[in-house]
Amino acid sequence: MNMRAPDAVMPQPGPVSRALIRMFMKQARIVHAEALADDVRLLTIDSPAFRGVDWVPGQKIQLTMGSAFVARTYTPIEWDAVAGRTRIVSYAHGSGPGSTWVRHVMPGDECTVFGPRASLDVGRVSGACVMLGDETSIALTYAFRQRLTESAVRCLLEVGDLVDTHEVLGRLGLDGVELFSRSAGDEHLEDMASRLSAPAMAEATFVLTGKASSIQRWRRELSALGVPAARIMAKAYWAPGKTGMD
Repeated sequence: MNMRAPDAVMPQPGPVSRALIRMFMKQARIVHAEALADDVRLLTIDSPAFRGVDWVPGQKIQLTMGSAFVARTYTPIEWDAVAGRTRIVSYAHGSGPGSTWVRHVMPGDECTVFGPRASLDVGRVSGACVMLGDETSIALTYAFRQRLTESAVRCLLEVGDLVDTHEVLGRLGLDGVELFSRSAGDEHLEDMASRLSAPAMAEATFVLTGKASSIQRWRRELSALGVPAARIMAKAYWAPGKTGMD
């Protein structure tokens, strides 16, 4: 379990941030933080404001990181509208403020939440679905599997650490996810693309998330296979050198 480092000081919101937080955000508290693997934590968040909220799998929330202007977006894996509780899989990617928060947040810490609100609409999916993504797509995979039957959702993820990702998937009870180890020249994307022709012919819906450049590559492959734009949903979660992607 990652513990708070002695020098890990979380930034405090200024007066403008505090005003915006009071107006638009839900006050919440971390009640449980479980390490699923290195730099991957399962966080349980409580708030009275979560009670009675009509959440749909695939919707997103935003957590502020010490300022209303510094936030990170997550896909909840579940939402208890009676208890006022949600859970997120948080992945520390790089050294930005969001990753610093993920590594050091502890039970009892307070946070502010905006949402839930629309992101990728699982309701658009009918029939077979193929999800392509990476480690940051695991929560969406969990959410889609909640709403759709497991046999209808095929998941292919590019990952940096096969062992850690297998551990995370196992802890979450996600079976049958196909993992592809990242290669320096992105040869693994060719391997992933080779698995798309059969579901493309079967008129599957494709959900693309994760790294922006990988999504662009998959879009080109699907276009070459004749998959219409109406059968493709995409959301870039991150790109090298960029922060604050929603």
